[in-house]
Amino acid sequence: MSLPNCLECQSEYVYEDGHLLICPMCSFEWTPGQEVEDTEDSFKVVDSNGTLLQDGDTVTVIKDLKVKGAPKDIKQGTRVKNIRLVQGDHNIDCKIEGFGAMKLKSEFVKK
Repeated sequence: MSLPNCLECQSEYVYEDGHLLICPMCSFEWTPGQEVEDTEDSFKVVDSNGTLLQDGDTVTVIKDLKVKGAPKDIKQGTRVKNIRLVQGDHNIDCKIEGFGAMKLKSEFVKK
């Protein structure tokens, strides 16, 4: 059986893990039969609980986060208002009072 190319980057080095197909080049995961339209047009970001996030949401930091060059950490429970979602490793762009503009990973926040 021949596996399809990656839906994200079109890499041919796709492997099967259980019921998922995984691309080692871009780390994209999908189920066989998933349509290309579902992955290209939709940009989804979920929090640590799996809740879908949207631009303008207010989130809460779930653990203390160290900030390079800052004398203090971002403490657990800090509320971050009016987030913007961006593509990349740190997929939340926001301003935190006392720290300024920051980029956060969605895995460290909850809605």
